[in-house]
Amino acid sequence: MAVTTIGNEHLSVTISPLGAELQTITGSDGAEWLWDGDPAFWNGRAPVLFPIVGKAPHDHVSIDGQRYPMGQHGFARRSEFTLVQSSATECRFELASGQASHSIYPYEFLLALSYAVEGKSLSVTAEVGNRDQRPMPFQLGFHPAFVWPLPGCAGEVHSVTLENDGEPVLIRLEGGLVRPQTHASPFEDGALVLEPALFDADAMLFPEGAGAGLRYAAGEKGLRFTWENLPNFAIWSKPGASFVCLEPWRGTAAEVGGSDALEDRPYGEVLGPGATARYGYKVTLD
Repeated sequence: MAVTTIGNEHLSVTISPLGAELQTITGSDGAEWLWDGDPAFWNGRAPVLFPIVGKAPHDHVSIDGQRYPMGQHGFARRSEFTLVQSSATECRFELASGQASHSIYPYEFLLALSYAVEGKSLSVTAEVGNRDQRPMPFQLGFHPAFVWPLPGCAGEVHSVTLENDGEPVLIRLEGGLVRPQTHASPFEDGALVLEPALFDADAMLFPEGAGAGLRYAAGEKGLRFTWENLPNFAIWSKPGASFVCLEPWRGTAAEVGGSDALEDRPYGEVLGPGATARYGYKVTLD
């Protein structure tokens, strides 16, 4: 599929219509900040998660008492979006409900993903519209993978520092589902030194308290990452892979032994008929 390119003198960004997913974030010096999707480790780059975040029990959700198949992180990331607007620095993709989506998610919806470059910043916005005549439960998340090590920073210590200096409680996954037991925060005064061993037990989930912004850096080089209307946060990598995912979410996977009902998923949204909800994040390169 042909990608769409937007940018300016500081930043160039490409987006694929498949999942309306970011493919590259390239600085003016040619350095690449986004993971390249090497399938030997993980073929994602920055998928958008909808209408669920994480796994569902036995890969099914229940809606109004009926069970529907639902893969991890939902179907939007594997759906082809339509490019509806494009300029030198902005573009917008849309995914509307139809026959294919009705068989797994029986609601009328519109999911729009907008990308905009300004200065050294990229803004990504998701809008979820309920076109149905009934309340619509869903979750929405972002899953961007940034290179680790950062460009020109091989061998240096990399860290994530929360802007709120928080020490959010950690929870873990079991078979892709949330274990409700809590663990001590790996953050100290908002700072976390990244080490591969942190991800031996899969992703680190912080359901509350991570705030709405952080800095990912190695020494003086790094990026500022902020988000809105997304109260849950996760950090993930895979052994041997050269990426770290910084993931703000509205919702998490179902709990181990918990309900498979879509409306019961932790931290999910229920959008009224005709309503629209907005979520987003912003990346600013140093």
